Amino acid sequence: MMLASSLFFIVKVSMKSFIRFLLIVVSCSQIDSVLAQVDTIQKVVSGRTNSAEQQKKPYVILVSADGFRHDYAEKYEAKNLNALSGQGVRAKSMIPSYPSVTFPNHYTIATGLYPSHHGLVNNSFFDDTKKASYSMSNQRAVRDGSWYGGTPLWVLAEQQQMISASFYWVGSEADIKGTLPTYNYNYNTAISNPRRIQVVKEWLNLPENIRPHLITFYFNEPDHEGHTHGPDAEKTKQAVHSIDSAMKALNDVVKSTGLPVNIIFLSDHGMTAVDTLNTLPRPAAIDTSKFFVSGDGLMVYLTAKDRSNRPEIVSMYKKVTKEAVGYKVYLKTKMPGRMHYSAKDDVKNRIGDIVLVTEWPKMFNLYGRKPSPGMHGYDPYLVKDMHATFYAWGPHIKEGIEIPAFKNVDVYPIVTEILGLSYTENIDGTKKVATKILKK
Repeated sequence: MMLASSLFFIVKVSMKSFIRFLLIVVSCSQIDSVLAQVDTIQKVVSGRTNSAEQQKKPYVILVSADGFRHDYAEKYEAKNLNALSGQGVRAKSMIPSYPSVTFPNHYTIATGLYPSHHGLVNNSFFDDTKKASYSMSNQRAVRDGSWYGGTPLWVLAEQQQMISASFYWVGSEADIKGTLPTYNYNYNTAISNPRRIQVVKEWLNLPENIRPHLITFYFNEPDHEGHTHGPDAEKTKQAVHSIDSAMKALNDVVKSTGLPVNIIFLSDHGMTAVDTLNTLPRPAAIDTSKFFVSGDGLMVYLTAKDRSNRPEIVSMYKKVTKEAVGYKVYLKTKMPGRMHYSAKDDVKNRIGDIVLVTEWPKMFNLYGRKPSPGMHGYDPYLVKDMHATFYAWGPHIKEGIEIPAFKNVDVYPIVTEILGLSYTENIDGTKKVATKILKK
């Protein structure tokens, strides 16, 4: 039909007009293609209900503000978050798992497992068994449940006939163990924060039998502004204030329902200023005919094409170590124990045979890109700026206390204790923090 119409049009107009027509058609087609890729429709798994027992349980909204460094609320005077956390519990900081990047840590919070144990060992990586790569920008991989280990909170809830909902969270788009949250969205930035909060209100006003008791909720700021402008920039301050205002709006919505809702506000990692003028090139000793090179920024993997050739791996390790300035070189078998990132931890064999780890404030620039002034990914036990935020308030949370820094693997038991969910799988987190901050 389009072809016939176009041929008819050629007869009637000049070639110049026809070319202008084609440009308009192509432009509109491109716009339609882009819009089609932005999926803003809520997904609902039909046929599920809360059991009678679960309808009596309290509620948890688990909120993550990506890159909200442990000190941002004080540094930028986030008055609402400071007030709300003062009514409940605030940690001096929360220690992210290594590497301190987005996908591994969000999924760690959701599973109580270190990245090496749940399988998302970085934002992107190669799986030797699958002979395939995972990347946070690859929608097909992101939505493939076979990449994800552990039992995320929403799967645990649904298994015990408790309805869950997710307005974005790493893993929530994938059918992990064949299960999605009852209400969920595919990630995009087209839906405004006010609209996301309105949807939460709609969820909490659903009838009891289909109302979610667990909601995961994600903000992509202040991470973006922190990367683009650095953690000390005015734009980053504005992003913090925007999240602060959004959290007041969310809290007001919760209060209006009269439901026993507990809010946990946290982040996946922090942010730090880096040396953008003296970036590190790829080490000259690396033999790309024998090793795959992956990563960028703060960590680089060298993965042997023949992983059974141990002498070759050791030889390459020694060569790269000789020229190491501004970074440390580790054999996968000898990573520091605090990282939980060694060969014995790597249950899915996704960590490279040799790992190059930069020392703050240095960073690699493998591909000649313009470096960002703000970065994360450093060892959180060596760089405090990597530490994340943890605040919690609500009817089941103690009031007016501050606790020491703790590991983010301990968030999982906090949520399961509030919701009364049981788990039998081994996790890396413990109930120590839950016991300290929850009312009996």
